[in-house]
Amino acid sequence: MYVPKESQPKKGGTAAKAQDGEKGGKRRIVAQNKKARHDYAIIDTYEAGLVLTGTEVKSLRQGRTSLADGFVQIDRGEAWLHNAHIPEYAQGTWTNHSARRKRKLLLHREEIDKLESKSQETGHTIVPLAVYFKDGRAKAEIALARGKKEYDKRQTLREQQDRRESDRAIAAAKRKQRGQ
Repeated sequence: MYVPKESQPKKGGTAAKAQDGEKGGKRRIVAQNKKARHDYAIIDTYEAGLVLTGTEVKSLRQGRTSLADGFVQIDRGEAWLHNAHIPEYAQGTWTNHSARRKRKLLLHREEIDKLESKSQETGHTIVPLAVYFKDGRAKAEIALARGKKEYDKRQTLREQQDRRESDRAIAAAKRKQRGQ
């Protein structure tokens, strides 16, 4: 007897989640660009796949990369990651990669078109925020961002410091209450 897929019971486990089209999986972060979060106001974030060579993947798995000078550029309908430093793999031979080559980002067409139109606006740019492995695949978290002025940066730091102080005060009050 034929039973349509919609009426079949769902299988458990992570393989079933991926098969059903649900997003998930564990992220193992390789590198983060903390300076980008300080220098830019993040408008929107995207997850992009990275096109890498074998030695680049091995070097990433060792946790060696830097996104400090990285930026994303849309060129002829394709997204490219520039200036991300992935050092050469120590055990690599003549097949090693160059450390600062441009790397292609895999995004949906609508996402590329949206990023391209928004990045043309004055003051907007696309920056990499993190590189990580998700379900064994190298991914990059990129963001459409607007540059912060110096007073915006100071305001953000002040807010973080105030939040930290209030959290400390709450924790101290809780400890004091438990002690009595």
